[in-house]
Amino acid sequence: MSVFKDLFTSDAGLLSAAVLLFMFGMGGFFVRYFVKHMRADELRNDGPH
Repeated sequence: MSVFKDLFTSDAGLLSAAVLLFMFGMGGFFVRYFVKHMRADELRNDGPH
């Protein structure tokens, strides 16, 4: 698999891999952050009416 060899051996490939890893990490963080705050809003707004 030439693609993986280029991804992990060339400078551009390593930078691309780092950017992909960062983007997936940032995406996971935002999903967790939004879900946490949506649940907190639901709990806060479900009080006595």
